[in-house]
Amino acid sequence: MGTDSFLIDTDFDTGADAAGLCEFIDASPSPFHACATVAARLTAAGFTEIVETDPWPREPGRYLLRRAGSLVAWVSAGDDPTRPFRVIGAHTDSPNLRIKQHPDAERAGWQMVGLEPYGGALVATWLDRDLGVSGRLAVRTDAGVEHRLVRIDDPVLRVPQLAIHLAEERGQFKLDPQRHLDAVWGLGAAPESFIGHLAAQAGVAESAVLGWEVMTHDLTPSAVTGVSGELVSAPRLDNLATCYAGLEAFLSAADRAAAGETTADPVLVLFDHEEVGSMSERGAFSDLLTSTLERTVLARDGDREDYLRALAGSLTVSGDMAHATHPNHAERHEPAHRIVAGGGPVLKVNQNLRYASDATGAAAYAAACDKAGVPLQRYVHRADLPCGSTIGPIAASRTGIVTVDVGAPQLAMHSARELMAAADVPMYAASLAAVLV
Repeated sequence: MGTDSFLIDTDFDTGADAAGLCEFIDASPSPFHACATVAARLTAAGFTEIVETDPWPREPGRYLLRRAGSLVAWVSAGDDPTRPFRVIGAHTDSPNLRIKQHPDAERAGWQMVGLEPYGGALVATWLDRDLGVSGRLAVRTDAGVEHRLVRIDDPVLRVPQLAIHLAEERGQFKLDPQRHLDAVWGLGAAPESFIGHLAAQAGVAESAVLGWEVMTHDLTPSAVTGVSGELVSAPRLDNLATCYAGLEAFLSAADRAAAGETTADPVLVLFDHEEVGSMSERGAFSDLLTSTLERTVLARDGDREDYLRALAGSLTVSGDMAHATHPNHAERHEPAHRIVAGGGPVLKVNQNLRYASDATGAAAYAAACDKAGVPLQRYVHRADLPCGSTIGPIAASRTGIVTVDVGAPQLAMHSARELMAAADVPMYAASLAAVLV
């Protein structure tokens, strides 16, 4: 079935499991909440959060920083400025429906909230679902402007489907993202604006809200499903499953790195905005990763030459979820590269560099899977279909670090609800942990 081996052993040391993944996803409805969830786990493990405007820490230790919906964490071990890095990269954002800047409208007696798609969402899957909202508000205070997380888990929004009897052709209706995706949130005259409702939830006056990045999330909890509990049904598996596996791997490597048992410093970087091209101050095209690595080298009394030497010896594993072969649409997959759910992590290769993997990176990841005792699957997209991309090619071109693209198999990518095998959660985390140590 296209696997290098099929030795499956779920008794790994990373602590990752399907129930843990479900808890992580449910705690992280937006990129900002995902970073808060990760930061809380890291802080509990002894990491110190720093601010980029402060001087860089010169002492060896465990550190993290956040830029809104992005996060970098690293273990600085020793004082050698040429010491390389082992980087696990992922992204915190997922396709969804987001709140417009002037969201309020009234139509046919219904109170509406204006939404627009973010990323390549399968928008039909968002219809007829109870939706909450989450994100951040920029709020005016006496001290200036501060950001506050907001999260409403009540079913305040719903995008209603058109009845089959009203479609132009029965059962056939093309959704227009401009006209057909606004949500209902009440009847008659609205007692408050939608932004006013968010402000009240955050405990501030509506007049104090200067900006917002707020999105919808499906309120159905993540669950371990299947006849024998072998599946995970959840929103945002792409790509919170990698954030979770990467975090578990990073935490398992932190103690060994701090004890001087590794030859490279482990790094975890979680970027926002991958689903829309990464072109932002906190996306993979930004200086978030490069500035973190360079300032770490400089804090060890290194110079530009030392920084470039450190990068030359480093490795990045770009983790993003992979397409399992769909049982109802097997013809849409490359026939010689079937990917099995529960068959282990996936190495992703594309000759046109939609994925960053080359022979060097592929060898490093294959060796890590062997070390972890997990099987490896190899994915190639059909040559007659357009292939998606990841943070991998961007990170590789920005840093010059050898980069390999990997993932875990799933179905229904970019749906409001996605599906993967529970057994792939610990195997994925174990493979990433083996990269770091």
